[in-house]
Amino acid sequence: MIKKLKSGEYRIYSIKINQKTNKRRNLGTFKTLDEAKNHERQIEYFKQINH
Repeated sequence: MIKKLKSGEYRIYSIKINQKTNKRRNLGTFKTLDEAKNHERQIEYFKQINH
């Protein structure tokens, strides 16, 4: 999940909510939306390889 921050940067959050904190995990902050989307694709690819 990608959200735009007030600073203009984009942050990737995990889809699952951590039960202890009731928040989503920060998976990285990027200057552009394209960088964030590219990294999100890399995360999904890595998750599929490791299952």
